[in-house]
Amino acid sequence: MRYFFVVLPPPLFTMAQAHWPNRAAVPREVLKWLQSLDLSFSPINIRRDFSNGYLVAEVFSCYYPNDFQNHSYDNGTSLPTKTSNWTQIEKSLQKLGIRLPRDVIEGTIHCKPRAAEILIQEIYVLLTNRRIQSFQDAEADFTDRSYQEMLPMVARATASRAIKSNLRLSEVIAEPSIEKNRQKVTAIIGMHLQQRRAEKVENPERFNIKPTLGELAVRLPPASDKAEGALSDSSQQIHHSKVQAGTRL
Repeated sequence: MRYFFVVLPPPLFTMAQAHWPNRAAVPREVLKWLQSLDLSFSPINIRRDFSNGYLVAEVFSCYYPNDFQNHSYDNGTSLPTKTSNWTQIEKSLQKLGIRLPRDVIEGTIHCKPRAAEILIQEIYVLLTNRRIQSFQDAEADFTDRSYQEMLPMVARATASRAIKSNLRLSEVIAEPSIEKNRQKVTAIIGMHLQQRRAEKVENPERFNIKPTLGELAVRLPPASDKAEGALSDSSQQIHHSKVQAGTRL
């Protein structure tokens, strides 16, 4: 009886390496700063570990121990736990005269792309009074637009997949208004259609788009001012010669 063994290729990355892109979005000096605070646990997945606000409160307690009591916060993952923690954090920050962008907090709660990374950098700048070269003050886009642009066209998301990727279930639960959720879906579909239009412009052959007659037509360059002046002078000379010929007759 013979036995056959199949040798499988090694995996491309391990589970620990799967979080590297998420950590790479945070500058190295910020990661070193977080490690120096001696937190209760080291964040591995930035989006997941900072979404409930527990580590955020712990970071602020290192600088304001009287305003942030660690026992007042729950390290849970449910939406009510996240909402309760962040409500307490915002109240404490309001007393200290510190304000974090609300859209960044909402994106962090719902694990939106780049939201937690931007939040950590905001907190780093506030607490250390240092500047980050890679930190941009421009309005953040908490969608997977940049990730989709890196993918080849055949691998990019469809409209339904774009809705699932950019609208979290926790967002729908936290926002009971059907109209607001419909507006979010409409905005996601609009973003998806905009990406599709850009794809068609970049690669029209893939979408079997043929040029129109107007695009195929040969367009002459506009006449210059000198040429127009010469034409007008010649037309005046012709008209003058015709007048002289008429008077002779």
